[in-house]
Amino acid sequence: MRVLGIDPGSETTGWGIVEGDNRRYRLVGFGAIKSSPRVRFAARLLKISDGLEALITKFAPDVCAIEETFFAANAKTALKLGHVRGVALVAAERAGVEIAEYSPRLVKQTVVGYGAAEKHQVQEMVRVLLKLSDGPQPYDAADALALAICHFHHAGLQTRAQQRGGGGAAAKLAELLAANPRRRRPVSR
Repeated sequence: MRVLGIDPGSETTGWGIVEGDNRRYRLVGFGAIKSSPRVRFAARLLKISDGLEALITKFAPDVCAIEETFFAANAKTALKLGHVRGVALVAAERAGVEIAEYSPRLVKQTVVGYGAAEKHQVQEMVRVLLKLSDGPQPYDAADALALAICHFHHAGLQTRAQQRGGGGAAAKLAELLAANPRRRRPVSR
């Protein structure tokens, strides 16, 4: 499975691609789509959209793991972030790529073990988990890689529930998701 993690941002949208199965994975690539704040917002959205579509075409991910919306102190910032998320969702959907959404807290909890972890802690754990010599830069790319890693862990839980074949809520959820592969799966805790 190949996962494209996307950390939406109106000036810097981080991306990271990780490949593997369940909890064994390796880095494919990472980076950021940068937009100048001096450019019209609609033009920035177009640049982000074009960049994400090019990444999806080049790397052919099976899944896009996208950060869920969180409540920002500034309403204007939250609205802009919502627009960028929308662009990312449309790019993935247009390409027929499965979409998984994770809250920032769940990503931090999964990767660092602490839901309120700082950016540098996430970056360091991504470096360790992917066996990199340096932490991925910028932080947005590290966050995107953390999203991809988070998806591997949570997709692995679903796979193990399917393999067990037993009853229970996890097995039923895994069965439902397997029967509806195109369904968006928001995951938050």
